[in-house]
Amino acid sequence: MEIKIGVQSVHREIIVETDLSAEQIEEELRNALAADRGVFSITDVKGRRVVVPVSSLGFVEIGEDEQRAVGFGGTL
Repeated sequence: MEIKIGVQSVHREIIVETDLSAEQIEEELRNALAADRGVFSITDVKGRRVVVPVSSLGFVEIGEDEQRAVGFGGTL
């Protein structure tokens, strides 16, 4: 699952690839937003953790949970 995180006053998005489902990501985000001075924390597929204070979040885009085609399998 690919997640794009926009941070206020930062021109580039943070892109994270994670094994979590869309529902799990949304639940983590809701918990972070509900906490006083909360942080949104997510771990990528390589075990690295991204932590963003919710006060700095611009947006969180949760990609679709689908398998990507690999190779040159398209038709002409």
